[in-house]
Amino acid sequence: MTDNSRAPIAVALDTSDVAVATRWAAAVAPYVSTVKVGLELFCAEGPAAVEKVRAAADDVELFLDLKLHDIPATVAGAARSLASLRPRLLTVHAGGGPAMVAAAADALPDTLVAAVTILTSLSAEDLDRLGITGTPDEAVTRLARLAVDAGARALVCSPREVALVRAAVGPGVVLVTPGVRPAGADVNDQARVATPEQALADGADLLVVGRPITGAADPAEAAQAIAASLSAG
Repeated sequence: MTDNSRAPIAVALDTSDVAVATRWAAAVAPYVSTVKVGLELFCAEGPAAVEKVRAAADDVELFLDLKLHDIPATVAGAARSLASLRPRLLTVHAGGGPAMVAAAADALPDTLVAAVTILTSLSAEDLDRLGITGTPDEAVTRLARLAVDAGARALVCSPREVALVRAAVGPGVVLVTPGVRPAGADVNDQARVATPEQALADGADLLVVGRPITGAADPAEAAQAIAASLSAG
């Protein structure tokens, strides 16, 4: 799913300013396979933001991270409305249930529907408060199997659980891992993190990296450095 000449990194364009997002996208495009448009930018600028980002980095793939979560008919309609944007990946919440995941997958057959298992910002204590049974590992694995059985061709999971998920779902599913931080970087609001090298070694296919790149003084240099570290590894 990725350009082999670029690192398997999705740079998170987490900003409401489309001019900033397009600048980041253009800067990192020579080094990474994917750019990720999330809720902040999409809610601020709408589909036009996607087109502007694609124009700035037209040879990288688009990851549309909207985490759809509603009744199946509504999610199917939302997914169909996004078809013209041609995202390579689109996120939905696995917690929406198998019918909802299947509805998204059926509505966008040319897109990898990526089911989010447990958000990387949630700790074991958070899950307990939410009434989600079992450890984070157990909850992630349970939701991963449910989503894949329903038609998801990709999964989003913490790098701490990626090896377990790979073992649970096999080699044919694309595993996307947020919460990736280079050694020594600030973890910010992520509760379950790992280095890029460790995440890939454990079975991840695409690493989501945001602030370590976009918050750097030179995002292009930061992206190049992480890409080089993966090549060296």
